[in-house]
Amino acid sequence: MEIINQYGTWLVIITAVFGFFMAFGIGANDVSNSMGTSVGSGTITVKQAIIIALIFESAGAYLAGGEVTKTIKSGVIDPMQFIDNPEILALGMIAALFASGVWLFIATKMGWPVSGTHTIIGAIVGFACVTIGPGSVDWSTIGSIVGSWFVTPVIAGILAYAIFASTQKLIFDTDQPLKNSQKYGPYYMGITIFVLCIVTMKKGLKHVGLHLSGTETLSISLAISLIGMVFFHFYFRSKTFAQSATKGTFGAVEKVFSILMLLTACAMAFAHGSNDVANAIGPLSAVVSIVDEGGKIVAESTLAWWILPLGALGIAVGLLTMGKKVMATVGSGITDLTPSRGFAAQFATAMTVVLASGTGLPISTTQTLVGAILGIGFARGIAALNLTVIRNIISSWIVTLPAGAFFSIVIFYLLRAIFH
Repeated sequence: MEIINQYGTWLVIITAVFGFFMAFGIGANDVSNSMGTSVGSGTITVKQAIIIALIFESAGAYLAGGEVTKTIKSGVIDPMQFIDNPEILALGMIAALFASGVWLFIATKMGWPVSGTHTIIGAIVGFACVTIGPGSVDWSTIGSIVGSWFVTPVIAGILAYAIFASTQKLIFDTDQPLKNSQKYGPYYMGITIFVLCIVTMKKGLKHVGLHLSGTETLSISLAISLIGMVFFHFYFRSKTFAQSATKGTFGAVEKVFSILMLLTACAMAFAHGSNDVANAIGPLSAVVSIVDEGGKIVAESTLAWWILPLGALGIAVGLLTMGKKVMATVGSGITDLTPSRGFAAQFATAMTVVLASGTGLPISTTQTLVGAILGIGFARGIAALNLTVIRNIISSWIVTLPAGAFFSIVIFYLLRAIFH
């Protein structure tokens, strides 16, 4: 308690800096989730991708990042176990934030697409084990996370494989691919809009007081998707579309899928920003709450006005300064992408996110997207995959939890030595 009373202001300042660093890492690494396939397929340039991601990630983080957040995200540990030692929880949260930022920075420099969520969870587990003990950790949550390494990429890969196969059968491997893209394109649009509406309402807007029932969400999504189908039915047959698709038959066909992919990318960026900003601001709000309450630990805390903009700004700066590296790995390192292949991967990712949010599986969007891209590669044949890049990516996933824990333990002991 003495540390909280004596150094409270300094603890908040240090946590804010480390929270910004963590958000920076999320922006630098996880931009690949939403924009990597769009760049890899040649639909947009890196500069355009960063601008689009900047708008939608920041909007998601700032507009829908949460009015109220639980003191510790994801329920990995019970904060009430620290009720007699609030300073340990505060120093542990600071250590977890900095450790996560360090690992995300290293992974980004190496071009590895890793999970910001899994990084912060590993870091929290690390300091909890060396302070309260392994019994303070909810190991079933950790088990679910390890299981998700295998389950979600496989689900996304199968879905991507199926979507890619359907576009080949219905459009590309036919005598009239352009005519068939105009025929089936509106249906792909309708299904895509339907799934994206669910993602946005369930995952992107869940923090702004939009408490819709499952039936209401489905009804609204269905209505919007039907409107989209009608609109694109006429658009794909319009002079505007014909003039914009000037690269020949397959250029026009791929134009259909580039529109689909950009729609998906924008929605996923918004949903990602609204959710993953909590990885940075959750621990930060915990420390601010402990200091404001004079060392008292409360189950929930209202966000201070400056925390959400700080997280959104950190994501934006990370995107601008280091966003290219991981984007290149996801966009072109695993397998060659075209707009139709990129759409299949993005759409499969969005569908998997919907399925996972319904079952409560602790999903990593990064790992889901990589699994979807692998599915596209398998559909084209094993030779289409860069196995060296895949090996490095999977290795980085396995290392993420223990790396977060290791850095967190080291930083925690350093902080305790400084403040004691």
